Amino acid sequence: MNTSRNGLQLGLFMPNCSNMYAISTHRTVPDEWPYESNKRIALAAEAAGFDFLFPVSRWRGFGGETDYLGTSMETMTWASALLAVTSRIRVFSTVHVPVFHPVVVAKMGATMDHLSQGRWGINLVSGWSKEEFEMMGVALLPHEERYQRTAAFVEILRGLWTEPPGSFNFDSPWYQVRGGYSLPQPRIAPPIANAGVSPDAKAMVARLCDWAFISPPSATAIPEITQDIRARAAAHGRQVQCAGFPFVLWRDSEDEAQAEVARIIAHKDSVAAGNWLAGLGLGSGSFDQFTLDMLVLGAGALPVIGTKEQVATQLASLYQAGLDGLLMVFQAYHDDTLRFARDIEPLLRDMGVR
Repeated sequence: MNTSRNGLQLGLFMPNCSNMYAISTHRTVPDEWPYESNKRIALAAEAAGFDFLFPVSRWRGFGGETDYLGTSMETMTWASALLAVTSRIRVFSTVHVPVFHPVVVAKMGATMDHLSQGRWGINLVSGWSKEEFEMMGVALLPHEERYQRTAAFVEILRGLWTEPPGSFNFDSPWYQVRGGYSLPQPRIAPPIANAGVSPDAKAMVARLCDWAFISPPSATAIPEITQDIRARAAAHGRQVQCAGFPFVLWRDSEDEAQAEVARIIAHKDSVAAGNWLAGLGLGSGSFDQFTLDMLVLGAGALPVIGTKEQVATQLASLYQAGLDGLLMVFQAYHDDTLRFARDIEPLLRDMGVR
C-alpha cells in the first residue's frame, strides 16, 4: 500500500431513485428506492464499516419501460432523515446549483451538520439535463459559465460557514449577498464534492472542492485523470481526493457472475439508456450496441465483476490507480452490503488497502 495516502474509503451510491442499480427491467429484489429500504441499507452500511452514503438528485425520469430514476427522494430531506438514524457514517446531499440559492443551502447544510455532529457533506451539480430545468423554466448556462457560477456558490457556502455572522458580502453575476448571516455555523466546514471532469470543472474542483467524483471510461484512464486533478490542486496549495463509482457484482464463480451481468444487459431499457446518453450530450440518438450495453450497469459505472477474490483484487487495483474512495453500485443493495462485509471487506483488509 502507498503509505503516503489514507486507506481506501468505501461508500454506496445509494438507491434513493427508482431502478438505480441498472437501466434494466431485470431484478432479483424489489426496487429499493423507498425510504424504509434506504434506512435499512444505511444502517447495514454503517455496521459494515462503510465511510459514506451518496445520493443521486433527479427531478424527472428518463422514460422507457423503467422510466429510469423517475421516482426519487430529494436529497437534502433524505440526508437529514438518514443522519437522524445513523451515528457514524457520513451522508452527502446532491444539490443542483441552478435551482437552489447558496444562502438557503448553507443554512440547511449547517443544520444537518449540527444534528449529525459533523457527518454531512454536499455534492454540487452544475446542471446538465435540459429537460429537467426546462420543466422549471430555468435556462442552462453555457458550459464554462456553469462552473463559474458553481465556484461562486461554493465561495458563498464557505463564507457563510466561516465568516463572522453579518459580515459576509459577495458579488457575482449570479448571486449578491449583503451582510450574510447564517447560524449555526459548522465546527468544521463540510466536505464539498463535484463530478465534473472537463477542464473548467477540474479547475474549479482543484481550487475549491474536497472531492472530485470521476466517471472514467475504463480503469486504465484513472491514473491520468487523478494525477491531473491532484496536480491542479497542488498548484493552489490544496489536496483533493478522488472517488469513482464501480458496479460491483460477485458470485461463487466468474461464469455465474458474468451470466448475471448478461441477464441484466439482455433486459436493458434501450429507450431510457438512449435518453440518458443523449441528455449528457454524448450522441445524437444513434449509438452502437456496445455503448448502450456498457451504460446499462449503474448508468455507466465501472464493471467490477467476478468471484469475491477477483472483486477484491479489482477494487484494490482501483485504489492503486489513484481512487481514494469508491461509491459502489449494488444489484441488491441491502443484501449485497451484508455479503460485502462478510465476503470482501476482510480480503481488502488483508491486502492492506483498508
